[in-house]
Amino acid sequence: MNKLLIVGTVAFDAIETPFAKTDKILGGAATYIGLSASYFNLQSAIVSVVGDDFPQEYLDLLTARNIDISGIEVVKGGKTFFWSGRYHNDLNSRDTLDTQLNVLADFQPKVPQNFKNADVVMLGNLHPLVQSSVLDQMETQPKLVVLDTMNFWMDCALPELLDVIKRVDVITINDEEARQLSGEYSLVKAAAKIHAMGPKYVVIKKGEHGALLFHNKEVFFAPALPLEEVFDPTGAGDTFAGGFAGFITQSENISFENMKNAIIQGSNLASFCVEKFGTERMIDLDKEEVLSRLKQFKSLTQFDIEL
Repeated sequence: MNKLLIVGTVAFDAIETPFAKTDKILGGAATYIGLSASYFNLQSAIVSVVGDDFPQEYLDLLTARNIDISGIEVVKGGKTFFWSGRYHNDLNSRDTLDTQLNVLADFQPKVPQNFKNADVVMLGNLHPLVQSSVLDQMETQPKLVVLDTMNFWMDCALPELLDVIKRVDVITINDEEARQLSGEYSLVKAAAKIHAMGPKYVVIKKGEHGALLFHNKEVFFAPALPLEEVFDPTGAGDTFAGGFAGFITQSENISFENMKNAIIQGSNLASFCVEKFGTERMIDLDKEEVLSRLKQFKSLTQFDIEL
């Protein structure tokens, strides 16, 4: 089986939506990416850090999904990264109530020896220097490197972010971040500018309005599946990235045509993530449900135009 290396946060989240609120629950970019990618036929490993307050049952949950956790460092006496946020009524915007870096502040990633030859590397949202240090540890050049980032790093670590962007094949960001990074309002112009920074492929996520894939002059658009109810959008972007990277890893095909499939696979898995709080839906999801909804995506997006 092909190998996918995932780098990102494994964390606690406390979430408040117009419908309900939670205390500390399992969260973190790498957690969502790993759970999403686990629906594909591959070997995966997570590189992250937690404190000794992180429950063993959460680590066991990842192991049960055949995710290698030898790269997750447990810091004795340390506290796990914590994020708390409140979503507005439209669920598209949110306020961060609390961010506690804790053990993440001094995180030095260590890639497990048996994943230094991973086929695909998924760099989840973290400090760009951490993302770069992971690439430095790879012993063979991955077939594909995917980077996710956010406006926070554009504000406080832009030179380091631009350095790591030069080294990746695919960047996934949302529309607001694409505009900030490029200085362009038009997403077509924004993608062209980001291409010039290094990545061959630019994926711009538009939440409930789907996702765009850009490669040179080619563009592909995938809608999001219209859902009756969105309960909690936390982690949807990471779930999308995990589905995208997982499908590419399984298929061994990094062509533009296959990335169209990967975008749909990512969108499909993300549509489940938002149906319950945190990772809850991704944990109880089965492959039959995934396949059934994939068929819905197919009927939603395929049609013949009579000319």
